[in-house]
Amino acid sequence: MNKVYEIYKDLYDYYGPQHWWPADDWFEVTVGAILTQNTSWNNVEKSIENLKQRDLLEPEKLSKIKEDDLAQLIRSSGFYNLKSKRLKNFLEWLKKYDYDIDKIKLKSATSLREELLSIKGIGKETADSILLYAFEMPVFVIDAYTKRMFSRLGLILSREYDEFQDFFEKNLTKDVQLYNEYHALIVKHSKVYCKKTPKCSDCFLKEKCNWGVNNL
Repeated sequence: MNKVYEIYKDLYDYYGPQHWWPADDWFEVTVGAILTQNTSWNNVEKSIENLKQRDLLEPEKLSKIKEDDLAQLIRSSGFYNLKSKRLKNFLEWLKKYDYDIDKIKLKSATSLREELLSIKGIGKETADSILLYAFEMPVFVIDAYTKRMFSRLGLILSREYDEFQDFFEKNLTKDVQLYNEYHALIVKHSKVYCKKTPKCSDCFLKEKCNWGVNNL
């Protein structure tokens, strides 16, 4: 078992399954992935609930709403005017596939990633979150939590997104459920122990962590 799998097993044994992404369907995941940019998940949930209460959380229905009206409905997620534009840009792309997830899944992850990254306002983390959690394709998501935790562990020193992603995908079996669970566990651990100011003395990974060993 390599070190990357070993860390996964430790996290899973300690926290158990995370059941992430919390959503009713694939489209709700995509909306959440865009709205969660630069804000907390609690704020995103309020916006999504607004859309649900108005029976608007469907691609065709959301496409028909005016951009300004959509902005007000997602106000709680912050940067609401910008995010309304980004959602509209994404919906325009989705329209090419007739809003049909089955048609989308006929294409490769590589091809879809290129298309998603061509949409204004969709960066690598958002695109990969959509690919993994909504389209169920084996693409490992890298975020600030992942970079912080694995830099402290001493397993990778780069700060570049693509190098981090390549590191995980080379060291793990290409598996949607594994990628899903691992990323969710990293987020969980980063909120409990591996915070900006880490709680190394209490962390169950401290003996395997360069930062923990050097700072205790």
